[in-house]
Amino acid sequence: MNQQQLQIFLDIATEAALDAGSILKGKFRKLKNIQEKGRPGDLVTEADKQAESVVLKVLKRHLPEHQILAEESGVVGGKNDQYLWAIDPLDGTTNYAHGYPIFAVSIGLMIEGIPQVGVVYNPIRDELFRAAKGLGATCNRLPIQVSQTQKLSQSILVTGFAYDRQETKDNNYSEFCYLTHLTQGVRRSGSASVDLTDVACGRLDGYWERGLSPWDITAGIVILEEAGGVVTAYDRSPLDINSGRILATNGQIHQSLSQTLQNTPSKEIFF
Repeated sequence: MNQQQLQIFLDIATEAALDAGSILKGKFRKLKNIQEKGRPGDLVTEADKQAESVVLKVLKRHLPEHQILAEESGVVGGKNDQYLWAIDPLDGTTNYAHGYPIFAVSIGLMIEGIPQVGVVYNPIRDELFRAAKGLGATCNRLPIQVSQTQKLSQSILVTGFAYDRQETKDNNYSEFCYLTHLTQGVRRSGSASVDLTDVACGRLDGYWERGLSPWDITAGIVILEEAGGVVTAYDRSPLDINSGRILATNGQIHQSLSQTLQNTPSKEIFF
């Protein structure tokens, strides 16, 4: 895939993200319909649905042959499965539903299974992160890069907790507590795409999480890697984007964070 074509895809994704972001901003703190999708805490609002509709409309108009994997609609679009767009129209729905201003539109493109294009837009911060393979990463059109923190003890991390955390012992609580003691802090924003872009621009040094879907992380992976970061599985093997798990860092602390995640003492926490 040549860079000129990737730039075209990036511009299309940007158009879709800005249009969807406008809807989210307009409905923020004005919601009339909030529902659960089956699991406690897994919310969907009219803003999710309207923002996704706008993204699908833009992609189908420009790229009708491409397939799309969207959080609310599933697999839609054309027959060319070489191209798969992974769309989260509102990453951070729980935050959004409560009026907490940490959320984003996340639009990523996988070409033959590899993330190649990513756009993440937070309309409240008015931060537009963009990247494509070989083209670098930007925030509001200015270049970004990861931090240079070299020691886990000097780092600040971010993670999240899956919707099934109350039903499984594999719930990330032990890792959160253990790494809180080993680092300068662990944050939890509630939006995977925001977490990845915060690492990409150097605000945070590393991120790990479980229970994720491709639409949560495809865009952010491209942005982080183009900003100089590293993305793998927990054990530093190549990432399987369908595994639900990700380890993403500035590269400097990647090995130590990986080892710590694999050696975290087990704690069973029940409620």
